[in-house]
Amino acid sequence: MNLEPETFSVEVASRFAQFGLQCVFQEYPHVHCYWLESDADLIPHRQLNPAFYGCLDWHSAVHNHWMLTRLIRYFPEADFVSSAREIFNQNLTPKNIKAETKFLQSQPRFECPYGLAWFLQLMAELTEWEDEQAQDLLEDLHPLQTIVINNLHNWLLTLSYPNRTGLHNQTAFALGLIWDWAKITHYQQLLDEIEYKARKFYHQDYNYSLHCEPLGYDFLSPCLAEADLMRRVLPASEFAEWLTIFLPKLPQEFKIDGFHPITVNNPEDYGQSHFDGLNLSRAWMLDGIISGLSPGDNRIPALEVVANLHRQVGLNPVSGNFYGGSHWLGSFAVYLGTKRGLTLKNY
Repeated sequence: MNLEPETFSVEVASRFAQFGLQCVFQEYPHVHCYWLESDADLIPHRQLNPAFYGCLDWHSAVHNHWMLTRLIRYFPEADFVSSAREIFNQNLTPKNIKAETKFLQSQPRFECPYGLAWFLQLMAELTEWEDEQAQDLLEDLHPLQTIVINNLHNWLLTLSYPNRTGLHNQTAFALGLIWDWAKITHYQQLLDEIEYKARKFYHQDYNYSLHCEPLGYDFLSPCLAEADLMRRVLPASEFAEWLTIFLPKLPQEFKIDGFHPITVNNPEDYGQSHFDGLNLSRAWMLDGIISGLSPGDNRIPALEVVANLHRQVGLNPVSGNFYGGSHWLGSFAVYLGTKRGLTLKNY
């Protein structure tokens, strides 16, 4: 059954699918950050991470595999489907996953939390996909999932303060992705841990100023990611009250020029490409906040206007024509376009 979203056509999806198809096998340029004890640990990333070695970095390789999985589910007859399925056959083999598992066991802080959260999004997608290949992949990836969950669990236990930046290590965004996986798989222990940390870190926050964003080269909004997490964790009535305290100037503060979509002046700059991603993530987080409010909430019209403006700009990323943007922006566009953050099961 074709489940094409009303505003996300197969033509648009195909453009972003090409981003992933082109980069998952591209070995260089590459950024690899892990702990070294000696010269003996200087091993090419293709050997350490034979499943997720492309797309500039490990996390981008992971969420491009997620993106291709998501797109196959939505557009099963699209031209890119056979190529995407072949990528899974080549990259996600038991041998490659065994090597990935061994590496994450030896590097418990590697890609924690951002990349590991995206890995659980991949597992969530495969879990909901009623497909023979998907079920085989779930079985093959299960050992790696076990290590990922263990590493995230240990990270959460020792996390004393949240990361409130707009980059990879931001706490709220990762917790939102992990929460959705835990909901789909009924992993109650992790749900309880996330709710405890979210309430501890964010429940007493108040009077945030939207005009302070973005910070540097953000691709995530600190305040919107926090609110998008809290709408998952809190009951609807409690979330509405919390949002009033957290962002008391809504919707008036949206009139400030600083919260319009961000313009990329140099699309070849890797840092500035983050602004294309920021427009996309702002749009889906605003959609998420709206979904957590009652239909009659008087803040919704302004939230919808700003979300739609960011969506229109974000789905035409100027940096997508260069590797600095193309190696990851497709995933963000598909997450927005298929409304992944709004429902746990779209069919």
